[in-house]
Amino acid sequence: MALENGTIKGSIAGVSAATTANKLWLAFEALGDIAFAYPYSIILLEIQDTLKSPPPENKTMKKASMISIFITTFFYLCCGCFGYAAFGNNTPGNLLTGFGFFEPYWLVDLANACVVLHLVGGYQIYSQPVFAFVEGWFSRKFPSSGFVNNFHSFKLPLIPPLHINLFRLCFRTVYVASTTAVAMAFPYFNQVLGVLGALNFWPLAIYFPVEMYFVQMKIGAWTRKWIVLRTFSFACLLITIAGLLGSIEGLISAKLG
Repeated sequence: MALENGTIKGSIAGVSAATTANKLWLAFEALGDIAFAYPYSIILLEIQDTLKSPPPENKTMKKASMISIFITTFFYLCCGCFGYAAFGNNTPGNLLTGFGFFEPYWLVDLANACVVLHLVGGYQIYSQPVFAFVEGWFSRKFPSSGFVNNFHSFKLPLIPPLHINLFRLCFRTVYVASTTAVAMAFPYFNQVLGVLGALNFWPLAIYFPVEMYFVQMKIGAWTRKWIVLRTFSFACLLITIAGLLGSIEGLISAKLG
């Protein structure tokens, strides 16, 4: 689009707004959208448990985290910068469906297929800690329940035997259906991403890792490292609050509008 237009659209000032307050809310909402991309700490230990040693799992995971953050930042910056250069202030939140047209069809279909493939895998990874917590709690709470603890084997042609737990099947089905229903009830793409990102970013990606680091490394209070990390955590808290408020305001405005 930028090559077709012969010029780069948009401006350094960004999307225009009717008032300074509206502009500020949009900036806050953008912070929430950015925060959504990075709080992967909920699955970090889950992935680390699958690694083999040597080398130590934590060193492998540290290297993988640095590479993944770099790649994620690179692709998101490319998507944001190229989209804004091509469409300027009219850039939609969802580049696939936000324009109201679906041509060329093959390209949109290919992009949607990639999104589905990405989300199916990502959904499974992000849901595993929830599944493990709930199923483990019910197993401890009802140790003699066959519905909760027993596995049933089914043999189908041409595939290995399936081992099915009825509670796991029912719970995961209800979980997937309920989360899908909630997602359909909130069709405001950017605003919902901002709310989810803001809620997860500071507590999971900043606060708990910093506190665990203090305990593990025995960092004393009011040392230079303690002050730097506390300042960093507080700054991220302010960003999280701003992103949450901006996204909630965006949700309300979109609903009323």
